[in-house]
Amino acid sequence: MADKIATREAYGAALAELGEKYDFVVLDADLAAATKTGIFKKKYPERHINCGIAEGNMISVAAGLAAAGTTPFASTFAMFAAGRAFEQIRNSVGYPHLNVKIGATHAGITVGEDGATHQCNEDIALMRTIPGMTIINPVDAVEARAAVEAALLHNGPVYMRFGRYALPVINDADYKFELGKGVTMREGTDVTLIATGLPVHLALTAAEMLAAEGISARVVNIHTIKPLDKDIVLKAAAETGAIVTVEEHSVIGGLGAAVCEVVCEGLPVPVLRVGVEDTFGRSGTVPALLEAYGLTPENIVAKAKAALAQKK
Repeated sequence: MADKIATREAYGAALAELGEKYDFVVLDADLAAATKTGIFKKKYPERHINCGIAEGNMISVAAGLAAAGTTPFASTFAMFAAGRAFEQIRNSVGYPHLNVKIGATHAGITVGEDGATHQCNEDIALMRTIPGMTIINPVDAVEARAAVEAALLHNGPVYMRFGRYALPVINDADYKFELGKGVTMREGTDVTLIATGLPVHLALTAAEMLAAEGISARVVNIHTIKPLDKDIVLKAAAETGAIVTVEEHSVIGGLGAAVCEVVCEGLPVPVLRVGVEDTFGRSGTVPALLEAYGLTPENIVAKAKAALAQKK
């Protein structure tokens, strides 16, 4: 495995790198050091705007810039972007379908010791309800960098979800990112593990554990949650007959819900979900929190076996 890199680090580095090639501006809500937009600020101070601790205002400024023909990246913690600024994202960005890119860092329970107030497990569900919103949740630094450029080239609002916790890089440097297209990370015939973000790593480990027991598990990385790659989901349903979704997000309204909607309408098969149940987060180390909330390879294995039992 390569060195571990947080996707928020890759986000900041990508902005600084792409600033040489593309004309855009970056906004932050007084969190440039934490969101890593400070890397861009240091390189292009004249193209960076600190809007202060006023997330709703930052989104409104971004909407105004987009309406005037500028492409803005607005960055803050996921809890503040999706939560505090939801109305502005919905009404000022989503409704007029403006070309605003939202870089939401510190998503999920892996914010760790910051606790429940900062552990945003609801943002995907919230952003999915906004018509025309694209949602990207990269698995590693390579995919995060590629996702930022794809978002920049896409015409319309994009919500990008980045993590604080450093993760191994599993994609090659020449990895080709395709917006809206899932990626099969491992082939399998008995059950499919569909994951997004950090849990893709867990799903790959779970697939190895299942293989040791003679169970062939396919692993699919869904980096674009909206629009969802329905073809890869339905193909998994048809070819393996059982699905387990894994996400660092509430099981309500996130990836699991999106997959269930597609499968229920297109090709009903057992779908079990691994994620944060109907509960808030809490303070703790990342490994302890992943264990406490069932985001472990062992729990994914158990869910896969349960899905297989339902298939039979």
